[in-house]
Amino acid sequence: MPAIISALFIILLFGYAILLGRYHRYFSRLVEFEPAENPTIKTSVVIPARNEALNIASCLVALHHQSYKPHEILVIDDHSSDPTAQLAAAHHARVIRMQEQPSRETIAHKKNALATGIRLAEGEMILTTDADCIAPPQWIRIMAARLAETGAVMVAGPVRMLPGSSFLSKFQSLDFAILQGITAASVQAGFHDMSSGANLGYLKSVFEELGGFTGIDDIATGDDMLLMQKFSAKYPDRIAYAFSPKAIVDTQPEPNWNAFLKQRIRWASKATRYHDKKIFYILLLVYLLNLSLLLLLVMAFVSPLNFLICLVAFALKTIVEWRFVASTLRFFGLQKLLPLFPFAQPFHVAYTVLSGTFGQAGPVEWKGRKVK
Repeated sequence: MPAIISALFIILLFGYAILLGRYHRYFSRLVEFEPAENPTIKTSVVIPARNEALNIASCLVALHHQSYKPHEILVIDDHSSDPTAQLAAAHHARVIRMQEQPSRETIAHKKNALATGIRLAEGEMILTTDADCIAPPQWIRIMAARLAETGAVMVAGPVRMLPGSSFLSKFQSLDFAILQGITAASVQAGFHDMSSGANLGYLKSVFEELGGFTGIDDIATGDDMLLMQKFSAKYPDRIAYAFSPKAIVDTQPEPNWNAFLKQRIRWASKATRYHDKKIFYILLLVYLLNLSLLLLLVMAFVSPLNFLICLVAFALKTIVEWRFVASTLRFFGLQKLLPLFPFAQPFHVAYTVLSGTFGQAGPVEWKGRKVK
């Protein structure tokens, strides 16, 4: 059995090495964006928020200190049971309470909140972020200029998860930076669609033209990547990426392993909804590669030979990924996490298999709501 799994791992690793090589080439060709001139487009920042009293003030303070001021900041209070709405109003945001809006049956609560905010927004360009995020002073300027200067209908931007002192927070920061590196490389190259709702901008007119979240509102997740899929299907050459350290939006890691796994299971739940088969097959490749590694890890406890095979397998995976990971961490200013990378591999393998499995089989939980 170890021999069969090892052979399977080598085959999968070969395909994975080709994929990582492509990502690294795309990433290495990225040029830092600096606007040629200041943008003039009217922007509305839309922030869905549910029980974010601990975070909303810091988020809004950062938005009020933007070098290019937004036309408006809308906080969509999604039935919070804490003072989120009051705090948002105190920090001069336009607050929209979902309990005051016409009710509708849905499992896509975040999309419903976003759609409500976008419908009421006055800006030409919608910028979305999360209530627990901090945007740098140049964020709106970079995102708006990137959209204007490229003629794009949608712009994705970089997100950084800030590491704390714990291993878990550093692991999340490292792992998320790698995902963001893939996002930057693939979007800019037009290889496949990836994005994060924590840093995304698009034209309101195109959002309305495409019917907003209609057609993807039967699943709780996907307000970013599934929406980008709709945009790129109609405008395949008009999706851009804002590759600039000045556009990096910071967010916080999950506080414990349970919350982390729930987050990743939620993210994985939309995997079967990608129309772009490249994404599906890439996710399948990554899942099977990590599953084979997990099986080798389990069998490593049976005999010294299996343990040696397992060590070699993990070393090979680390070598294949090293250059791309190092480049990504440099861009995000997280080079200090690179020595942690080899030791994080078993945790990455375990959560990838768990989230990939339960993302399709189990319920998805978001903000205290169990949805699918």
